[in-house]
Amino acid sequence: MNTTSHSTSPGVALVTGAGSGIGRAVARRLLSLGWRVALTGRRETPLHETGQAHPDQILVATADVSRESDVDRLFAAIATRWDRLDLLFNNAGIFPPGQLIDELSVASWRESVDINLTGAFLCARAAFAQMRRQSPQGGRIINNGSISAHAPRPQSVGYTATKHAITGLTKSLSLDGRPFDIACGQIDIGNAASEMTSGFGAGALQANGTRMPESRMDIADVADGVAYMAGLPLSANVQFMTVMATTMPFVGRG
Repeated sequence: MNTTSHSTSPGVALVTGAGSGIGRAVARRLLSLGWRVALTGRRETPLHETGQAHPDQILVATADVSRESDVDRLFAAIATRWDRLDLLFNNAGIFPPGQLIDELSVASWRESVDINLTGAFLCARAAFAQMRRQSPQGGRIINNGSISAHAPRPQSVGYTATKHAITGLTKSLSLDGRPFDIACGQIDIGNAASEMTSGFGAGALQANGTRMPESRMDIADVADGVAYMAGLPLSANVQFMTVMATTMPFVGRG
C-alpha cells in the first residue's frame, strides 16, 4: 500500500456534467483554487463558457458518459494532456419527470440507469485505472449522490434507484481503492438552486399528495463542500457529506 498522505489539491480534476448547474459551479470553484480541470458534457459551447475565465487550466472534451467509447476517448485526452488524474467529480445525471412505476417506460428507466449509474461506473472505472497506474499513485473520486439516496421523492423510482446504487458504488470504491491510495466519498445534495430544481419554488409534490413550495440553497455552498472534500490529503476522507437547504423536507419526509 502507498502510505503517502499527499494532498490532491491543486492537481488535475475531471468534472462530468460541467456545462451547467452543480457541475459548472464545482468546476469554477476548483479552477479558482488552481486546479487544472477537464470539463465534459454532451455540448461543447457550455463547457467553454464554464471555463472561460481560466483558459490555460482547462481541457474541454465532449462525451456522453453512458457510452464506453466516449469515456475511453475522454480519459485518453486527459492522459495526453496531463498524464494523470487526481480527482473525479462524478456528477453527470438526469432527473426525469415524475411517474408511477406502472407508467414508467422501460426506455425511460434505462435512460436513468445508463446516465446516472452506468455513466458513473464507466467514469469511476477509468479514473480508478488511471489513479492506480500513475506515479505518485492515488487520487480521489467524489460521487454526486442525492437526498434521494436516503429518502425518495414521490414518483421517482428510476432516479431514486440509481442514487441508492451510487451509495453502493461509493462504498465499494472506498474499499477497493485502499491498497492504491484511492479515496472515494459521496456528496448528497438537497435543493441546490439549479436548473433541475427551478420549479420547486412554485411547488413540489409531497408524500401526502399535496404540492408545496420548497426552499433552495445557493449552489455555491455545494461547490464549497466539494472543494473541501477534494482538498483533503489522501490520508483523510469525507465518506459521506449531506448538504441541503435547511428547511427543505428531508428529515421526516413521508
